[in-house]
Amino acid sequence: MASTLVRPSSGRWIGGVCAGLARRFGISANTMRLIFVVSCLLPGPQVLIYLVLWILMPSEY
Repeated sequence: MASTLVRPSSGRWIGGVCAGLARRFGISANTMRLIFVVSCLLPGPQVLIYLVLWILMPSEY
């Protein structure tokens, strides 16, 4: 597992949140994206959480 939570400068699609979370937890970025898309089918604030993480997670230099 990586020690910090950052949005990577490469391999990101929209904001890099899923890629950063995947790197942090040691899983594939595509797996994290799939988890996010499936979670959007459930009721809850998933998109709002994504936007907040996009704002709060620092970008990798």
